[in-house]
Amino acid sequence: MAKARAIIERRKAVQNIKKITRTMELIATARFKKALDRATEAEAYTRKIAELVQDLGGSQTNFQHPLLEERNAPKNAVLLALTSNRGLAGGYNANVLRQTIRTRQENELGGLGTHLEIAGKRGINFLRFQGIPANKTFTHFEDRPQYHEVEEIANRYMTLFLERKVDRVDVVYTKFITVARQEAIVSTLLPMSTKDVGKVETLGRTKNKGTETEVKSSSSNVPYEYLPDAQSILEEIVPVSFKVRLFKCFLDAAVSEQIARMVAMKGATENAEDMTKTLSRLYNRARQAQITRELSEIIGAVAALE
Repeated sequence: MAKARAIIERRKAVQNIKKITRTMELIATARFKKALDRATEAEAYTRKIAELVQDLGGSQTNFQHPLLEERNAPKNAVLLALTSNRGLAGGYNANVLRQTIRTRQENELGGLGTHLEIAGKRGINFLRFQGIPANKTFTHFEDRPQYHEVEEIANRYMTLFLERKVDRVDVVYTKFITVARQEAIVSTLLPMSTKDVGKVETLGRTKNKGTETEVKSSSSNVPYEYLPDAQSILEEIVPVSFKVRLFKCFLDAAVSEQIARMVAMKGATENAEDMTKTLSRLYNRARQAQITRELSEIIGAVAALE
C-alpha cells in the first residue's frame, strides 16, 4: 500500500507541475504575439528609413560619413550579448552565450581587445560563474524594450566609435526567422556599410521565412527637392539608421525569447501528460498486485481453517 500511495503523491505533483507549465505556455504565447506585433511595426519604420537613405544616396555617390569608415587595423571592439532575465526558455540563452564566448575568443586570437557588455540576468550570472568579466551590464530590458532605452546605448556606441576608442561594434542576439526557427548570430553594426544602411530584415510569420531584402531606390519615380542638400540630410539619417538597426536586434531577441519559452513549456506540458499516464499505469499494476495478494491471503486462511 505504501508503494501505491507514493505513486499517487508523485502523480499529483506531476499534475500540479503540468498546470504551471501550461499556464506559462499560454503567457509566453500572448507575450510572443505582442512582441511580434511590435517587431512588425518597427520593421515598417526601418523599411522607410532605408528607402530614404537609398533615394538620397543615389544623388550623392561620393557621400562619406564617419559611421561608414572602415578601420584598417581595428584594435578595440564592443561585444553586446542579448540574453533574458528569466529562464525556462530552452536553449535560448545557451546558444547566445556560446556564440558570445566563441566570438570573444576569436577576437582575442586576432589581437582585438573586446569590451564585453551583457543584457539579461541569465547572461550576467553565467559569465560571473565562468569568471569572465563584463564591462557593462543591463537588467532593465524585458520583453518590451523601449526605443529611448536602446537609443541611449546607441548614442554611447556612436560616440566611442567617432572618438576612435572603439573600432567595431558587434551584437550577439537570437534572430527570429520563423516560428520554428530562431538562430543565434553575430551582427556587426559599426562600422556601417552602404548595404547595411539600405538593408531591411523582414520577419517571417508561421509559413513565411524571414529574409534580408535590399530596398530599391525610388528616385526614378519620385522627384526630391533637397533643402539644404542631400548630404546634410544623409548626415542626420545615417545615425538614425544605426539606432533603428540596434533597436531591431532587441526586438528580435524579445520575440525569440518568448517563442523559445513557449516551445519549452509546451514540451514540458506534453512530458507531464506522458508521465501522468505512466504513473497511472504503475498505480493500477501496484493496486492490482495488492488486491491479488490480499485475496491469496484470504484464500490461504480459509484453507487453513478447513
